Amino acid sequence: MTENLPKVRAPSIRDVARLAGVSHQTVSRVLNNHPSIRESTKARVLEVMEDLQYRPNRAARALSRGRSRTIGILSAQSSEYGPASSIAAIQDAAREAGYYVNTANLTTVDQESIEAALMHLMLQAVEGIVVIAPQVRVFDVLEQLSITVPFVSLQSTGHLDDHALSVDQIAGARLATRHLIDLGHRRIYHLAGPQDWIEAEARMRGFLDEMGAMDVPTTAPILGDWTADFGYHAGRELFGRRDFTAIFSSNDQMALGLMHAARDAGLDLPRDISIVGFDDIPEAAHFWPPLTTVRQDFAELGRRCIALLLSNLPGGEPIVDREPIMPRLIVRESTAPPAF
Repeated sequence: MTENLPKVRAPSIRDVARLAGVSHQTVSRVLNNHPSIRESTKARVLEVMEDLQYRPNRAARALSRGRSRTIGILSAQSSEYGPASSIAAIQDAAREAGYYVNTANLTTVDQESIEAALMHLMLQAVEGIVVIAPQVRVFDVLEQLSITVPFVSLQSTGHLDDHALSVDQIAGARLATRHLIDLGHRRIYHLAGPQDWIEAEARMRGFLDEMGAMDVPTTAPILGDWTADFGYHAGRELFGRRDFTAIFSSNDQMALGLMHAARDAGLDLPRDISIVGFDDIPEAAHFWPPLTTVRQDFAELGRRCIALLLSNLPGGEPIVDREPIMPRLIVRESTAPPAF
């Protein structure tokens, strides 16, 4: 029932109106499910929309209504467990609050890419933005920009902390380190994450703080890249000299690589070496032996993140609880007292 249209542009609301034989105001009423529209008219308009593959411009509809009920997520490194889990938790919490979510993923974290991602979100008429970008340099760029909608970051950097909500990474690392010390370990290595990552820096600081507080000598942390491959190759080198009895790994994936290298070296876990991870990924309970690790409450993080963001919107209720979310130590069979 439709005539051919030029392919140089997407169909507009006026194209739908013309082919359905109604005014563009009628099409708008159909989109907004207005009760005054007759069912026959509504059916005809919807059929034309389907034929044209017309998709309403959310930003334009938001301007006409004054609200888009859409939240944007600016995300970098979304393939890693922590950022991916944070995104899923925010999507769930936003849906429960009656909001859509639009995510802009950064493939690089230069200023041009960050500005383009923010522009993409603003063109969707987002009412607020959640920043899940674990690298320090992302926040260096954000500090220079003027973000015109409320935003919340899931990392505490010391620069934009008025907008921050986070899991206490330092406390989590101290829990992991203290667990090893309480077991009797005094020669403990730390396999850290990448230098530019905020969580990696915080976990390293927590390790060093706890070692210092307990007057346990430290060696320089080893900077990794979050992957099991790095953990494996680091383990191959470390287990060749065996001048330690325990390792705190900054994430579970590198811990998995360490466990593989220990097995290849003929070591028994935890009799010869104790290993603690961080994140409590779903597979951690099924490593061999099951991995002692630190669990982050991503569901609570998502709920509180959305509550904080919505509190900054017009008519939002003030949020009192801005304290970091405390992680939990999950003790399994990968740690034990040293054999000496």
